[in-house]
Amino acid sequence: MSLGSSLSRGTCLTQLLLLVLVFASWTSSFVTSRSPKYIEVCISLLLCLEDRTMPKKAKPAGSGKEEGPVPCKQVKVEAAGRPSALNFDSPSSLFESLISPIKTETFFKEFWEQKPLLIQRDDPALATYYRSLFKLTDLKSLCSRGMYYGRDVNVCRCVNGKKKVLNKDGKAHFLQLRKDFDQKRATIQFHQPQRFKDELWRIQEKLECYFGSLVGSNVYITPAGSQGLPPHYDDVEVFILQLEGEKHWRLYHPTVPLAREYSMEAEERIGRPVHEFMLKPGDLLYFPRGTIHQADTPAGLAHSTHVTISTYQNNSWGDFLLDTISGLVFDTAKEDVELRAGIPRQLLLQVESTTVATRRLSGFLRMLADRLEGTKELLSSDMKKDFIMHRLPPYSAGDGAELSTPGGKLPRLDSVVRLQFKDHIVLTVLPDQDQSDEAQEKMVYIYHSLKNRRETHMMGNEEETESHGLRFPLSHLDALKQIWNSSTISVKDLKLTTDEERESLVLSLWTECLIQVV
Repeated sequence: MSLGSSLSRGTCLTQLLLLVLVFASWTSSFVTSRSPKYIEVCISLLLCLEDRTMPKKAKPAGSGKEEGPVPCKQVKVEAAGRPSALNFDSPSSLFESLISPIKTETFFKEFWEQKPLLIQRDDPALATYYRSLFKLTDLKSLCSRGMYYGRDVNVCRCVNGKKKVLNKDGKAHFLQLRKDFDQKRATIQFHQPQRFKDELWRIQEKLECYFGSLVGSNVYITPAGSQGLPPHYDDVEVFILQLEGEKHWRLYHPTVPLAREYSMEAEERIGRPVHEFMLKPGDLLYFPRGTIHQADTPAGLAHSTHVTISTYQNNSWGDFLLDTISGLVFDTAKEDVELRAGIPRQLLLQVESTTVATRRLSGFLRMLADRLEGTKELLSSDMKKDFIMHRLPPYSAGDGAELSTPGGKLPRLDSVVRLQFKDHIVLTVLPDQDQSDEAQEKMVYIYHSLKNRRETHMMGNEEETESHGLRFPLSHLDALKQIWNSSTISVKDLKLTTDEERESLVLSLWTECLIQVV
């Protein structure tokens, strides 16, 4: 991973020159420190070529808060006579407007991971906005861009309580999809539409900032008198937005609360539904992972389209513990000879755990718990890196070029700077990934998602996924924390030994578009 390791598609020649020039100033695969004079010369060349004009960060227009609904009490809320679009001013305001009129505090206290929430709305403006997110007719233009069965779209139907997949091979053509939809009464499932629909990108990017977790989506288009999927439960927290038509939903008590995997359930096993209702355009439904559910479009109605927005997959305390414990053991073993001592001979050949092994492991776990208690150290966490590498880039109304070239003034020793795109950056401490020997030195790693590719979001294409960021010596950690924890900070006040280190640090961050001069 290196400075500018992934050029955006719209990168111009001068942007490339900047990256090449700065690239040449580092010998390691990650950006560390270098003479600020050298970087300044590189950037000055770019400024001349660009006639001293830099792209500015796009400012997506926010809108007013929506009016709306309530939980599974079947209470409807009338439109308040003002615009009902979502509020994009901040991640929290977006989520507040999404679940309005339920308060965020109420939602997390009473519903999140506990029980379903149904918000029914009688708001024509919001219904129109929801319809704009994805329509059946959008499939025609999307298919012209090259959609494939399995990867981008599934065609299926629930037959006698079982899922029947009707996919063809290769490219999906709109006329064939429409034929299966009309004649076979098949549901069309479109995977991760945020890759192509800007407003869903805008919504999901803000939700990823809000939850600190990946947020995916699928669109389901079901003809009248049909059902796409049999009863099942998911391993994600689910938000359903009804876009077109009406859909009949049935929810059941979970057999596996907060499930960690997807599973079908037989109709005879799940009993009677706990909740049963119709969703109309503008309505929202939330339910926790593990909630058994099924949905159909009643006969005699128009087709139904809804989008499922999901989050918190593999994001539990158990996952975090697994992610944290390996780094904690690694660090503790450097200082504690007992952890470096060998296990008893033939322990791995035993059919059952021995009393001695169980007692020793219990003792080690208690020791690790004591070490962890009260620590403020940054814990080594692959979950942090995985989230940032795979999440959406910041929403941009343009082509994203403003995220690949730094803008504004060049930071100097007398500058005041502030962090930008904070929700898209993680700071962590890891063993030096360029060293393979046992005595790995710890380094500070900064990962960001500014150059992530929207087109691969949530598609599982690991070979197409790159990490972007910087690394610094551990001695820079306090200075980086100052930048992270301050609204603004003077470069000369950074906790580093020399002015050259201070200026080099902020130049490196500025080159990655992570800070700006105020």
